[in-house]
Amino acid sequence: MSKADDASSIARRKAQELLSRAKQADAERLETAAKRRQADDAKTARLRALRLAKEAAEKAERDAAGPRVPQSRRSQAG
Repeated sequence: MSKADDASSIARRKAQELLSRAKQADAERLETAAKRRQADDAKTARLRALRLAKEAAEKAERDAAGPRVPQSRRSQAG
């Protein structure tokens, strides 16, 4: 092999190593993003369930209290 062939193979090897590292970094970044998205989805689902439970409890409390009778404006002014 000539010196040009050696230099070319060294350059090719370095380029492949750089590409390999870049692909690995991309894969790690995508995995991290997927985990973060999954955690956000779980948090959203948990908060939604809490909100719905609260709303149901408030509705049950309102229903148990009976119908509200609105006050007239004149009785409040005096």
